[in-house]
Amino acid sequence: MPVQLPKSLPHKKEELLDAGFIRPSKSPYSAPVLFQKKHDGSLRMCIDYRALNKITVKNRYPIPLIANLFDQLGSVRWFSKLDLRSGYHQVRIAEGDEPKIAFVTRYGLYEFLVMPFRLMNAPATFCTLMNKVFQPFLDRFVVVYLDDIVVYSKSLEEHMGHLREVFQTLRENELFIKEEKCSFSQQEVSFLGHIVGGSKIRMDKSKVRAISEWAPPTKVTELRSFLGLANYYRHFVEKGEGMRLETGM
Repeated sequence: MPVQLPKSLPHKKEELLDAGFIRPSKSPYSAPVLFQKKHDGSLRMCIDYRALNKITVKNRYPIPLIANLFDQLGSVRWFSKLDLRSGYHQVRIAEGDEPKIAFVTRYGLYEFLVMPFRLMNAPATFCTLMNKVFQPFLDRFVVVYLDDIVVYSKSLEEHMGHLREVFQTLRENELFIKEEKCSFSQQEVSFLGHIVGGSKIRMDKSKVRAISEWAPPTKVTELRSFLGLANYYRHFVEKGEGMRLETGM
């Protein structure tokens, strides 16, 4: 759940300013700031763009179906997983549109120069970019889901060649990876909450543990969160493909 953490704001604001991701604004618009804890314990700054999203024309560019991505990975032996560094922030906001995504803090009004989280069309925009960049490799040796990229090959020698092509493409498009979140030349890989390798796909053990240790929900929002996770993995349950859990609320 997003939480307000004002003590974290000055540091994050300076970090974004130093990176050239935001600038002071004189926009007539503003959205409030929240922070959200990520899986690694760090904080992601989130802007509440609900008001803007309500009046935004939806981009219908399709997000890949996860099941289709896994279909490509079943019979290969070598994998590398690449994670883009702050992937959304590698996309420039169209010049002149920056004031529309301004956000307000107690330290002033600022606007993003790069694409922030929580914009309704951000995922579709990012998918458009990834598909354009990696088009020559899709369905051959690359699968992409937002900022997660998996390179797959049948042999190690072939894999080295595939990686060289992918790195050259990233370089040409000035896209940067986060090395500490990447894994190279592995015979199994963690991808979208699953472990893929050895011609098998299985649940990530951390996700199994998260489900088994989930505290009994006491609120509708907590129940929906649990059902969302459980539904995502229902294909691992016997006869689960025809089952879907719902709150009825």
